[in-house]
Amino acid sequence: MGSPIRSDFIEADMAKKEPSMTQTMSNGAVSMSPELFEKLYLTPKIPRAGDNIKRFANPTPLGFAGFVIADMTFAMVLMGWGGASGLTPVVGIFFFVGPILLLLACVFEWIMGNFFPMVAFGVLAVFWLSFGMLQLPTLNLDAPYASTNGGPSGALSSEFNAVIALYLIVWGFALLTFLVLSLRTNMVFVMMFVSITAGAWVLSGAYWKLSTGDLELAGQLQKAGGALIFVTGVLAWYMTIVMMAAEMQYPFFLPVGDLSHYWERGARRRTPDHEA
Repeated sequence: MGSPIRSDFIEADMAKKEPSMTQTMSNGAVSMSPELFEKLYLTPKIPRAGDNIKRFANPTPLGFAGFVIADMTFAMVLMGWGGASGLTPVVGIFFFVGPILLLLACVFEWIMGNFFPMVAFGVLAVFWLSFGMLQLPTLNLDAPYASTNGGPSGALSSEFNAVIALYLIVWGFALLTFLVLSLRTNMVFVMMFVSITAGAWVLSGAYWKLSTGDLELAGQLQKAGGALIFVTGVLAWYMTIVMMAAEMQYPFFLPVGDLSHYWERGARRRTPDHEA
């Protein structure tokens, strides 16, 4: 194992060879450009208190893995692949697979000072938890929606589905906010938020149609929303492979459509006085 002094000499030598590129150290020994840093952590390389980036492993792929498994399972059921119908058998994706890995990643992104992925993972975790509540028949959430005029009751009632439709509309705007902010990162991440934002709004439309009794169009919109969410999962899967391959130092670089170089790097977070 090389000594820290030897690593410093290597870093200094690389800086001489590429003076135009600002570089940092990852895990104490690997040189990393700002562009690679943003690919791995989905956040700008800005001054941070402490050296947690060097001390701890990258938690971002962990959050992506949880999201991918939950997302793609959810999407395939929505599209009815293999005759699938109903989410009760896979309700674990809403309470364990997705949220636990996303929340763990959220906490460690916070420890490492990675603002954007921290917020994104935290928000997506609570979405899975909240939407999973709708899939638990033991909660009887549709019980208050009893029919009073001979129309559909419970989960098929107009009021029940209109509430869920409104909820998904709000989620669509929240995801749209993340879409705008993700323009600072890379094209793959941006397209993920494009597809999941559209998917949330299309699913909202499916619930609106359920509330009006148009079951045929509701089913078509559900499949369309599932397809958009499936695209999100494929892109997230690709992004997971990109990050893990880079961390494992595979001898190839998968493109992500870096967008960071289009943004000015001059604005940096001010270092606290005690860190100066």
